[in-house]
Amino acid sequence: MPMAEDYAATEPTRAEIDTLKGPALLEFGSVSCGWCIRAQSLLKPAFAAHPSVQHIKVEDGSGQPLGRSYGVKLWPTLVFLADGREVTRLVRPRDAAAIDKALGLIAPVG
Repeated sequence: MPMAEDYAATEPTRAEIDTLKGPALLEFGSVSCGWCIRAQSLLKPAFAAHPSVQHIKVEDGSGQPLGRSYGVKLWPTLVFLADGREVTRLVRPRDAAAIDKALGLIAPVG
């Protein structure tokens, strides 16, 4: 599955996320967040190496229920899921290697 370029038009519910099958990356951020914009260049090569990972990109903000249910306080927050369960997360990732390593936990290559 390709990396999502845009934030989802409608925020999924926590129940929808909890019932996902397979590997998924839940990305919380904002279009006006500099950290979030920078993270996109780190995510692209990682997704290229892990094409089976579903990417759900959610624009977060005060009072948004999905972000609050995950305790998101800083953007971007990347929540790595396997069958709807959180395996690990990264907050404001600084390098592609950390993202690739986390994706490898939910979708091993090879």
